[in-house]
Amino acid sequence: MKALDALLNRRSSPKLSDPLPPPAVLENIYKSALRAADHAVLRPWRFLVIKGASRERLGDLFVTAATLQDPAITAEKQLSLRQKPLRAPMILITISNPVPHPKVPEFEQDLSAAAAMQNMLLAAYAQGVGAMWRTGAMAYDQTVMRGLGLAAHEKIIGFLYLGTVGGAAKNLNDPPVDTFFKEWHP
Repeated sequence: MKALDALLNRRSSPKLSDPLPPPAVLENIYKSALRAADHAVLRPWRFLVIKGASRERLGDLFVTAATLQDPAITAEKQLSLRQKPLRAPMILITISNPVPHPKVPEFEQDLSAAAAMQNMLLAAYAQGVGAMWRTGAMAYDQTVMRGLGLAAHEKIIGFLYLGTVGGAAKNLNDPPVDTFFKEWHP
């Protein structure tokens, strides 16, 4: 697939199933992250690969975090949280890992990590792999961050769910470009 086709046609795939993408396809997805815009070539990111039984442990971590926030959490909510990581055979967690730099503020490094995640999303789509970028409350929860081994200065940018597309793609309407792009006249 041509890059412009992927950029103009990419759609999220919320329904994902087995099988996992083949190793060569995953390697392309991983490599695409490393080509993200990155001022000063700091590579201010790292990624956790969650698959197999690790998805169940991530669900348990979500329940632990939610229970610490609300000890009266319902069994239904616990089940929902426990099943979230099972929505796809694989999850890539993008972590911003900023490094001190006199010219590149932390915020810009966070944006670079987000660009790496967007690159992976596009690389998945370009290779026929279903993908969905999710965040939600668990991405910002300190218990989850500690449980995943994040350092105090790191943050989760998002969870990239990957797998085989399990349903029809959403039909999205493209808004008129001129709604968002206006020429500036000082």
